[in-house]
Amino acid sequence: MSAAHLTFSYTEFKRSSIACKRGLFYLSGMKKNTYNPEYQAFAARLRQAMKDAGLKTSATLLADAFNMRYWGEGITAHAARNWMFGVSMPKQDKLKALSEVLNISPQDLLFGPQHQVHAARETQISDGMGLGDTEMLRQYLQLQPEHKRMVRQWVRMSLVFQQNPVAPSNAGSPHA
Repeated sequence: MSAAHLTFSYTEFKRSSIACKRGLFYLSGMKKNTYNPEYQAFAARLRQAMKDAGLKTSATLLADAFNMRYWGEGITAHAARNWMFGVSMPKQDKLKALSEVLNISPQDLLFGPQHQVHAARETQISDGMGLGDTEMLRQYLQLQPEHKRMVRQWVRMSLVFQQNPVAPSNAGSPHA
């Protein structure tokens, strides 16, 4: 065998080996990014909502804005990027917070404005509630009845004091 023949065979072997490794890499269970039209449509609506809200289409900025308002465990810029590019979609609780950040309804963000869901209207008291108030109410509903009664009494007392502020008096002071 000549040296040229060995060199050619070695180069050819390297090429086929790399191609084979690439094929095995794919076949070995590595997840292939599949196109999901639902996720892609959500991502397009999310990017548009970010522009409409005056937020630069940046995963880092979205994650920061989201984490400032979300009560639970925050998200990373990587998770925000996945939402923005249609790799994944947020869970229900995060979708609600995300829609509040972007000042858009969760239904419009999920389905677009043309597919408005005619859900039962929430009570009027929840219209003025922010994310912190909603989370506080959720936690209140998990309390035992006795603890709920204590919270209600405290709120009533707070309202009474707020409506009728007590002027400081010197009646109890030793200098009166």
